[in-house]
Amino acid sequence: MRNLAGQFRALMMAAVVGLAAAPVAHAADAAIPTTPEAGPFKIGIEPWLGYGQWHVADAKGLFKTNGLSDVQIVNFAEDKDINAALASGQLDAANIATHTAMGMVAAGLPVKIVLLLDVSMTADAIIAGKDVTSIADLKGKQVAFEEGTTSDILLKYALAKNGMSIADVQPVPMPASDAGGALIAGRVPVAVTYEPYLTVAMAQNKDVKLLFSAGEDPGLISDVLVVRDEVIKSRPGQVLAMIKSWDAALKDYNADTPGGRAIIAKAVGSDVKDLNTAFDGVRYYSLAENKTALTGDFTTKTFADVEAAAKNAKLLQADVTPEQMIDPSFVKAAQ
Repeated sequence: MRNLAGQFRALMMAAVVGLAAAPVAHAADAAIPTTPEAGPFKIGIEPWLGYGQWHVADAKGLFKTNGLSDVQIVNFAEDKDINAALASGQLDAANIATHTAMGMVAAGLPVKIVLLLDVSMTADAIIAGKDVTSIADLKGKQVAFEEGTTSDILLKYALAKNGMSIADVQPVPMPASDAGGALIAGRVPVAVTYEPYLTVAMAQNKDVKLLFSAGEDPGLISDVLVVRDEVIKSRPGQVLAMIKSWDAALKDYNADTPGGRAIIAKAVGSDVKDLNTAFDGVRYYSLAENKTALTGDFTTKTFADVEAAAKNAKLLQADVTPEQMIDPSFVKAAQ
């Protein structure tokens, strides 16, 4: 979720030759079966806790409860690898950032958003030392952030919202994992990063504060489940069962949050005590919330905000539309 590799556009364009011209698939074109089709369902995932309910579903046997006998959660370390696997048909679906999904569709990959997974509220943020108290104070200052990532989008969105641009600051490119440390060490006065690096930085220096978070525009930094059009057309029952499994996992997580967080922390390779603040900064979306979001604010407002921010960050070069990308049929059909 956190990184967007610039080279994936060309990689996907090569992989989808002959596929992009295929008829657009929408589950609404036919009744969605309540019994999933036989065979495996392969879903790509990265170690981001926003995707955590899939791990809960796996640990609690909820895929099988919903009729899915062989869900394969395939782990990836980088966006470019999960993008390539989805483009080449090695995956049926993938968990990715909303702006990454836009880039995929703009590049010609036939996929649809079928579920809004999570939005970052305070898990992505701009932090600063005591001498910086507003976004306006960033003018002329060095700002550490990872280019081509959610941090890039958030910084440029915050600047634009305050009548500024990236030309008003001195960019200091570095991995998000290092940005907070650079601020603590006094090498830069401002950093853009995400959890758990935010909590670590603020814990190490009481003068470090949160200046601007993704929660200023909920959904700007968000994650979605995308499914290949071919899978939507040939195995809609599996897609529906996956969405039911996510919702069942979220209900289980809400009923036993410490237990759910322990499952997710183990899956992403972290200690749960190091992630509690990060969990608190992320909002998971239920099936009921998806029924409203995918035909409401996410489509009418958030989508446009993400598209504009991604273009401003030069991570998206072509127009995309909600009608082109979002298929709400499955959340409508799920009970």
